[in-house]
Amino acid sequence: MTPRQPLRLDRSDAPPALSDRALDNLRFIRETMERAGSFTAISGSGISATGVIALLAYAVSGNDLNDPRWFLTWIGAAPLALVTSVGSTYRKARRMEVALSGALARKLALAFLPALITGAVITAVAVRAGWFVALPGVWLIMYGAAVMAGGALSTPIVPVMGASFMLLGATALGAPVVLASVWAEGTRHVLLNALMAAGFGGLHLLFGTAIARKYGG
Repeated sequence: MTPRQPLRLDRSDAPPALSDRALDNLRFIRETMERAGSFTAISGSGISATGVIALLAYAVSGNDLNDPRWFLTWIGAAPLALVTSVGSTYRKARRMEVALSGALARKLALAFLPALITGAVITAVAVRAGWFVALPGVWLIMYGAAVMAGGALSTPIVPVMGASFMLLGATALGAPVVLASVWAEGTRHVLLNALMAAGFGGLHLLFGTAIARKYGG
């Protein structure tokens, strides 16, 4: 009779250490929570600051939409407002210890950017065609679409802000057609520039203040 050999486990089949399994579980939980959560580091004070920039642009631009000063003022204010808002969000995210390079932040950027890029393309076409009267509506509605899409991954108040911008944009796009036979061109330009101030100035101040109060800055 052959003698029984003692049972020996191959070292490659040894179970992972308990600490390694715990670390893997924690990593999985953190990534799952990151993917499923919402990005709450949007800076309300930064959004309010962009509202102030927009109101200054409104005061400087004048009301003649065919005047290069109007176009250059609003175009110049856009990157300044973007840098201000992104910088404020970056500081708030660091304070809240939220990773801006995480999966959720990347999804937020991917949701926000397509509508903005589309708006930039339409702007180039409208400028080329000399259709400056369409720009307020295009800017408001495309920005609202970007905010609404990105806001789906953020706090509930952000999509509401986006929808408000889209409503103003639709009004600005329809007003020149509806009022063409009622108001003179100069009056329509005053109305459209006022809608720009109401949106990029008023809505940013209103929702920025609400976000800052409810979500810590």
